[in-house]
Amino acid sequence: MFHLLQAGLPKNIVDAQDAGSYLPIGIQIICAVGLVAFLMFVTHILGPKRKTADKLQGFTSGIESHGDARQPIAIKYFLVAILFVLFDVEVIFFYPYAVNFKELGWSGFWAVLLFVGFFLCGFIYIIKKGALKWEE
Repeated sequence: MFHLLQAGLPKNIVDAQDAGSYLPIGIQIICAVGLVAFLMFVTHILGPKRKTADKLQGFTSGIESHGDARQPIAIKYFLVAILFVLFDVEVIFFYPYAVNFKELGWSGFWAVLLFVGFFLCGFIYIIKKGALKWEE
């Protein structure tokens, strides 16, 4: 049936869609699933069998837990993390310019200057809003 559907297609398209081209992917998936199943089986067989109360407790690095883990955290931590990612990614965009600055010429220079201007406007806005002040 599959070959009847491809009867009207050109020869090179039929060859590209041949099921045999998926054989390496299938073998890789089978090997990966087989390895996971094998390792789970071996660890179940070789692992410890005695379950005591001490072994079933959560590991806390020897520090006694106290209080609720669901207490609110200051938004400053998240804000600094987001700002770091934002400005770090912006700096990454300078690399292609540094590699190709001769080919880009003056138009590339003005584009990067405009990019730096937007970058600095955002940074000045963050400073003016006090987003990086921790004393509050």
